Amino acid sequence: MFDNKSLLISGGTGSFGRMFIRTLLARYKPARVVVFSRDELKQFEMQQEFTDPCMRFFLGDVRDPERLKQAMRGIDYVVHAAALKQVPAAEYNPTECIRTNVNGAENIINAALECGVERVVALSTDKAASPINLYGATKLLSDKLFVAANNIAGGYKTRFAVVRYGNVVGSRGSVVPFFRKLIAEGADSLPITDPRMTRFWITLQQGVDLVLKSFARMQGGELFVPKIPSVRVVDLAQAMAPDLKQQVIGIRPGEKLHEMMIARDDSYHTFEFDDHYVITPSIRFVVQNEYSSNGLMEQGALVAEGFKYTSDNNPWFLTVEELQELDRQLHV
Repeated sequence: MFDNKSLLISGGTGSFGRMFIRTLLARYKPARVVVFSRDELKQFEMQQEFTDPCMRFFLGDVRDPERLKQAMRGIDYVVHAAALKQVPAAEYNPTECIRTNVNGAENIINAALECGVERVVALSTDKAASPINLYGATKLLSDKLFVAANNIAGGYKTRFAVVRYGNVVGSRGSVVPFFRKLIAEGADSLPITDPRMTRFWITLQQGVDLVLKSFARMQGGELFVPKIPSVRVVDLAQAMAPDLKQQVIGIRPGEKLHEMMIARDDSYHTFEFDDHYVITPSIRFVVQNEYSSNGLMEQGALVAEGFKYTSDNNPWFLTVEELQELDRQLHV
């Protein structure tokens, strides 16, 4: 569905954007791929890697609605990946986080509607489910904006959906490259915030594949959640550096002990499919969609009342041996 289509990726110079574009160009023949971001150095570096004639690079900020409208002219599909994502930084700089994650989301929606974009998929985070930190709260607001946008679209053809997943393995700022850096520097221990801590485990490629499939699956208003394994942070440290000690340093400001992707209160309108869940809108749209099936003709069923999906109650945990093998594959 991406052949001869024009796509825009906001925040496209990040880890996700690079992998998304790499995958897109390997599998399809898009007419145009627009990288929209505010970092001129990273755009310059990407231009050296991605030399396909379909590539375009737009300097701009999602806080700037007029620049977004210029960039979205003639665009068919949008992936919204731009965000301020560091939890402690958001706690100390709340207004800046709100301006990018909330106001920026509204600007993406308005530009997509005005420019006649067909489909928009916004990236969310586990921290938006029952948020306890400012970053999670802003992403929850963003999620609500994108879901409600399907209702305010009126006669516009644009449809919006959201993809939610946990921390991406190997992305900038995540624990795996941090541990690798400490190991390479000869550290005598690895810092562990809390020995009980668990996290969902998803690779960049899995995240990209989920987003690509969501464009085909979506009807508008869905929040897609993948079925992925969990890891214990102490097991991850053991897998990466079995000979190093583990030093407990305490949870950072705004950090959760366990990740949550589906809250118990969402169980009333959540469908389970073979490899993912769909949280359906809590509001009624003018046109009702049948969310028990999707654009790929997959069939789902409502989850049990009281169901929740968290990294500590996940039935699928990776062992130390599995983590060692995965770390070896990612490090190659």
